[in-house]
Amino acid sequence: MKVINKASAVVVGMVFMGSSVFAQSLADAKKAIDAEQYQKAKSMLKNLTVTQATKDENFFYLGEVYLKQDYADSARAAFTRGISVNPKSALNVVGLGIIDRMDKNEASAKANFDKALTLAGKDTKPYVYIAKAYLLKPYMDKEAIAILEKAKTISKDAVKDPELWTTLGDAYRTESDNSHAYENYSQATSLDPNSPVLMVNIGVLWKQANNFEDANKLFQDALTKDPNFGPAYREMAESDLKQAALDPKVTVAKRKEGADYYKKYLDLTDRSLESRMRYADFLISAGDFKALETEANDLAKLNNSNLRVYRYLGIAGYENNNFPAGLTAINKFIKEADPKRILPVDYLYLGRLQIKTGADSIGVLSIQKAIDLDSTQSDLYSEIASNLYFKQHRYQEAALVYDKFIATAHKVKLTDHYYQGSAYYYAFEKQSAANLKDKTVKPDSALLTKADSAFSYVIQKTATNPYAPAVLFRAYIADERETDREKNYKGYAKPYYEKFVELISTKTPLSDANKKDLVGAYAYLGSYYEFAAKDATKADEYWGKAKDLDPTNKQVIAYLARKAGTPAKGK
Repeated sequence: MKVINKASAVVVGMVFMGSSVFAQSLADAKKAIDAEQYQKAKSMLKNLTVTQATKDENFFYLGEVYLKQDYADSARAAFTRGISVNPKSALNVVGLGIIDRMDKNEASAKANFDKALTLAGKDTKPYVYIAKAYLLKPYMDKEAIAILEKAKTISKDAVKDPELWTTLGDAYRTESDNSHAYENYSQATSLDPNSPVLMVNIGVLWKQANNFEDANKLFQDALTKDPNFGPAYREMAESDLKQAALDPKVTVAKRKEGADYYKKYLDLTDRSLESRMRYADFLISAGDFKALETEANDLAKLNNSNLRVYRYLGIAGYENNNFPAGLTAINKFIKEADPKRILPVDYLYLGRLQIKTGADSIGVLSIQKAIDLDSTQSDLYSEIASNLYFKQHRYQEAALVYDKFIATAHKVKLTDHYYQGSAYYYAFEKQSAANLKDKTVKPDSALLTKADSAFSYVIQKTATNPYAPAVLFRAYIADERETDREKNYKGYAKPYYEKFVELISTKTPLSDANKKDLVGAYAYLGSYYEFAAKDATKADEYWGKAKDLDPTNKQVIAYLARKAGTPAKGK
């Protein structure tokens, strides 16, 4: 009898528990998705796929949550089950197309999207989610706007769907067309005036325009409508981060406030793995790599940890000078992650860590791969060129990479042109040195021409105060043009050495490097007047200046010996 009573109690408990769960609707699950409470949404949707097993859209939204959590295989299974429930489920066919896009299988994605539209009838949702698929990073495509414009025409009620207008606003925002984004968000707001999603989206537009006051007012309005709407706190955090970058006076305070807001966001999203990884992304943007390393190490200890954690550990390892640990982490991520999930930034940090641990040649190749995968990252050519130049002394290769950098980078400095020129010059010098041992190695004078062009550009851009080292290199290059030093010395380098002397000799105090270069310039001019111009007075003047700076210089000692008619002695 007691057993029966216990069983009855369990059944009664299950009934009451079930009534609570059953009260949860698809609308509740979608609200949780909008609030980025993915664990909560997933729990609701899993239950709905059991209690409402014939409703195919429950499976679609479950698949959507899996995609947001980066579980593509689970998402595919959910979409496939949705199609098995309803073979004409347009939304679940869209879901398969979304996975195709993420897998970079555009042909299959388009086939699935086209099929979904034939099944959609007058339902705008398949159009909306196809458009969202085209907005996925890093696969964004302008097709989203065209899809949504078409959706407006499928029925007279289509324009009553606020999600259509919201997604159209998102599409324009990705195009940096914030005026049209605002128009569409406003249209959506007229249909759904209490939506915290729209308040936050419009606030983001103000944030992007650096109107932080109006942005934060809208974020607060969203929290007034729904105190549990975590994305509002996230956007407040990112607004603070942007202010911190723009105004040094508030940098420390805004970074701290932003971190506090982000923790509130985490609390409201159940501190799920996914929200914590987004926090890790925030820490990267904030440049707080110590906190990133701590958070990533904590995430790595979780039973359900995502491989992406090792990307964070790789980045943190590099930025915190913990290079061996960083290299181990990023190698683990690249080795074990689905190749389709590996981003250019992964190869960038792999390359940087390889270089820092002594594998320069391999590291350069890894950074090059990052550029190959994302041509907008052409600024990274500077890192490759710098390594080839300063560490590997592969000057000709460095020069060619500087060429690419200067042609494609977003921000090119005069120092980049200077190193481009010096790389070409040293490449020629390397060939000349090799020629002394092997006459089959022919120095390529075209390298000097390219070097001279680079230095000429630097001097042209610093005309009011020419960059002295560039002038000195032009002197070296001009001297290489001499074809008969014994009988017909032209003195091509003379005007450049004179200009260099003019620029440097009045500097006080002179650095050791300046003194050494000046001695070389004086020695050249002394030799020119002694042997080419046959002007003993001028020769003695320049040799005297060289002697004043370095009386032990071999060339100076040789001149003094010639002048005295005695054999030269000295170091």
